[in-house]
Amino acid sequence: MSEELENIPFELTQDLINQVESLIKINDGKALQKLLKDFHYADIAEILDELNLERSIYVIKLLDSETTSDVLMELDEDNREKVLKNLSAKEIAEEIEELDTDDATDIISELPEERQQEVISKIEDEAHKAEITELLKYDEDTAGGLMAKELVKVYETWTVAGCMRRIRGQAKEVTRVHSIYVVDKQERLIGRLSLKDLIVAKSDQKIADIAKENVDFVNVKEDVEEVAKVMAKYDLEAIPVVDEKQTLLGRITIDDIVDVLKEEAEKDYQLAAGITGDVDSDDSIIELTRARLPWLFLGLVGGIGAFLIMEGFESLFTGKAVILFFFTPLIAAMAGNVGVQSSAIIVQGLANNDVRGSVNSRLIKEMLLAALNGVILALFLFLFVWAVKGEVNTAFAISVSLVAVIIVAGLIGTFVPLFLNKRGIDPAIATGPFITTSNDILGILLYFWIAKMILGI
Repeated sequence: MSEELENIPFELTQDLINQVESLIKINDGKALQKLLKDFHYADIAEILDELNLERSIYVIKLLDSETTSDVLMELDEDNREKVLKNLSAKEIAEEIEELDTDDATDIISELPEERQQEVISKIEDEAHKAEITELLKYDEDTAGGLMAKELVKVYETWTVAGCMRRIRGQAKEVTRVHSIYVVDKQERLIGRLSLKDLIVAKSDQKIADIAKENVDFVNVKEDVEEVAKVMAKYDLEAIPVVDEKQTLLGRITIDDIVDVLKEEAEKDYQLAAGITGDVDSDDSIIELTRARLPWLFLGLVGGIGAFLIMEGFESLFTGKAVILFFFTPLIAAMAGNVGVQSSAIIVQGLANNDVRGSVNSRLIKEMLLAALNGVILALFLFLFVWAVKGEVNTAFAISVSLVAVIIVAGLIGTFVPLFLNKRGIDPAIATGPFITTSNDILGILLYFWIAKMILGI
């Protein structure tokens, strides 16, 4: 009976960490190599993230260059920075030579400028060195900053037989062949080939005769978020990158786009929570304070604004109208919640490129939706106040105020992210304290103003 392979997912346990630390402590490199031999490089990186710097360096120097280079790419950015500081320029260069150009460029770009030049000078592969130097010139938020130079390229004048011979050499340098790109004599992208088309074609056919001309591509200066949208829309595993003259420069693969989407999601989540800057739980107290304090200060200003508004309606807090005071938290909460809901839907739509039509049509739709929700909630609130206090006028004033507050909050939550997006500002900022605070203040102002008008106080 043949044995079946089992796909057992990796689990980082304290026992495993203790085992690794024990082997490091007794300097048993052979046993540690044997232990880590069958682990995926991403799993090894996960282990290293739990070790101190000295022990991480020990493991890094114990692994072969190919594994080490992959492990470095998977390490937490802060940990990778510390590890790189403790490696010589020669050691970093040796790891860099094992990586694709895009990953190699990412690591080098994290180094101080002087150290970058020192590491590049130690790279022995001149072609690899030249490609990395070229990629470092591009902004990291553009297609050029994301692309890799490794790809399979053929010329339209080649025959199928000649093409098969030549691409074998190119394919050795490419981790995964997604497409074969066809260029003319001026290196301009003019089409693509699938491996299937190449295999079934006759050996004496010209590449130009079997190439597909409908090839998707992006400009080297295109923003990475736009690249992600194109690849998602057309379900692409890779996309070629060209310049203004249509010259083929490189390609971007889906794994790079996944990293972009992950980083963007993390950034938007932090903005929505009222945190500016790219921070995580391991950052220093000073860094975390800088990221959080601006929006906390906005909340403080909003609270002061709410106080000043309530002070202006102090005359309402007497007699039977004092009940209005006790519903203030409810009105503020509903305004903030509705605003966040509306802005979250718009921000999500903008991110997915699903927001279409005029701003006016969006505002009208949101007004109708908010009005419907507001009337339903207000009816329930009216019955509650009437049943508890037996005051129809007061119940009516509070309920009408709630409808007005919900409608205005929905409009603000819709308009603000659309406005920010038009101005080139990340609309994700609208789903956080910005919307909540502004709607709290406006909601309280509307609430007391409408209640005062209806009750005639």
